[in-house]
Amino acid sequence: MTSGLALADSIILGGRSRTGPELILATKPYAVDNTAKSWWCILSTATLWLAVIAGTLVVPILLVKLALSVLSGLLLLRLFVIYHDQQHNAILPTSKIAEWLMRGFGILALSPSSIWRSSHNHHHNHNSKIKGSHIGSFPIMTKDHYLKASKSARLIYLFMRHPVTILFGYLFVFLHGMCLRPFVMKPRQHLDCLLALLVHAGIATALVHFAGWQAWLLVQVVPHFITYAIGSYLFYAQHNFPDVAFYDKAGWTYERAALESSSYMKTSRLMAWFSANIGYHHIHHLNARIPFYRLPEVLKAMPELQKPKVTTLSPRDILRCLRLKVWDVELQRMVPLPE
Repeated sequence: MTSGLALADSIILGGRSRTGPELILATKPYAVDNTAKSWWCILSTATLWLAVIAGTLVVPILLVKLALSVLSGLLLLRLFVIYHDQQHNAILPTSKIAEWLMRGFGILALSPSSIWRSSHNHHHNHNSKIKGSHIGSFPIMTKDHYLKASKSARLIYLFMRHPVTILFGYLFVFLHGMCLRPFVMKPRQHLDCLLALLVHAGIATALVHFAGWQAWLLVQVVPHFITYAIGSYLFYAQHNFPDVAFYDKAGWTYERAALESSSYMKTSRLMAWFSANIGYHHIHHLNARIPFYRLPEVLKAMPELQKPKVTTLSPRDILRCLRLKVWDVELQRMVPLPE
């Protein structure tokens, strides 16, 4: 099937590159769910995750417990990205069972559907806009705006983009940003956010009561810390990298936002599996209805997508991304903090 689609692409191209709506339309044949494969990905990952949690509880050797705890965090990351795909209706779009299972997972994962869908859909529709892109994403200030801002506004802005905030995404991005704050702001609309907090606290209480503090740390705290530290950084770096582009209303298009403001995160095959191909972010932003397991196929088949803006998880690239603070309108690039 892949080769057939690639051949069709070459015929359609006729020696020219597609752009705009034509390019987005060309991705439509790949935005098709394979029901059996989607269920396999969900159920196999969930089963493995639960087995690892059980192992963390019953294995007597501390080093093995630690290794299983880390593995649990990586599996939770994979499940989270699969949940993210289902919330986009990229997988199992008509299954009520999948919808309710994923809603339940969203509560367990501190990303209730009510806030995740609204904020993340806003992010996709406003990605790379200088104004309006802060909902569901890390905020962006221009250099001039930052220099004119009050001290308190600067502190809040820098705190939200600080490496420590990203590292402790479990606390700041998810417990506070995805659960507590939405419920406090709009309690009726986000009752599932309160439920997520109560369920999380209930699990913590049960673990401490029945299995002790070590079990709580290794089954809940460490895995969630790993998942949300990696997840927060991936989300940050794939829209905050050295050659990212931002636009005002006049220069913004959906296609440009996908290809010029969303990176391709090159990772090992193992990390690509644990992150459910979220590194193919430019393609995901071009068409969020493409299932995560088809994203590599799209990259191979469509020449227009094969020269993306690239980031990696190397220490050098991580530092380069974390140093970026504001958008310099004159230079048309992200720069470190101005004097």
